[in-house]
Amino acid sequence: MSNAHLPQLTARGINIHRESTRRIVPTPNSPITRAPVQNQSVVGWIDTIDSTVLLVAGGLVSSRSEHLGGPETDCQHADDIFSKLLQERIVCLNGAIDDTVSASIVAQLLWLESDNPEKPITMYIHSPGGSITAGLAIYDTMTYIRSPVSTVCLGQAASMGSLLLTGGEKGKRFALPHSSVMIHQPLGGTQGQASDILIYATQIQRTREQVNEIYKRHLNDAAGRDKYTLKEIEDMMERDKYLTAQEAKEIGIIDDILTRRDDKKPQTDDNANEKRNQDS
Repeated sequence: MSNAHLPQLTARGINIHRESTRRIVPTPNSPITRAPVQNQSVVGWIDTIDSTVLLVAGGLVSSRSEHLGGPETDCQHADDIFSKLLQERIVCLNGAIDDTVSASIVAQLLWLESDNPEKPITMYIHSPGGSITAGLAIYDTMTYIRSPVSTVCLGQAASMGSLLLTGGEKGKRFALPHSSVMIHQPLGGTQGQASDILIYATQIQRTREQVNEIYKRHLNDAAGRDKYTLKEIEDMMERDKYLTAQEAKEIGIIDDILTRRDDKKPQTDDNANEKRNQDS
């Protein structure tokens, strides 16, 4: 797949990521237009920029401010930065995990797999957690695609963020030295009739068992043996448990701590052949 559409894809992903009220819809190429939105569930303005329609409740949004004749914005620069990162197969998960963020991350993972299914993807995680279902959608996509996904924690990976960190490719799960990890049981609450509360409680218990099984599988894979039983995982996660990078490594949530990028030239097949020829 060509990289020609990559910046536009990334811009869409960032627009979704940064503004939950924004909706992005393909439209034929046309000059910039501005008109009130009618027959919509929200009131706002609609702008056509390149092949994208950006809709924001009560206002005007554009990731390309120069088209509107206004000053450059931080959003424009962010789009450029994240476009370049995505070209390098780097996905950034920053902030709380909700359905909008999940949709953006899933779309990026699927696109990168279609571009090159054998080439690794690196996901940087700095998240306090969030929606269980949104997080599991990302986790399932990570395990579903053929591209191996390496995970790196910077800042914090809490709650669902820690599960995504743990779910990275075996041997490729990392954390920076001063990052922190927090694990705990899934949380939730509801109200209503007793029968409805019972249904919700049953679902929470089912989700809790799924999450515990995920942690158990990855932690035991990291240890190379059945180090933890399901009961031990449940006890470990019964309350909020904060871990340093070193503690996360000892438990098996990550495989190593990154302190500085390796300055050595990456070992490619061509480099390896060249080195063997020199040695011979």
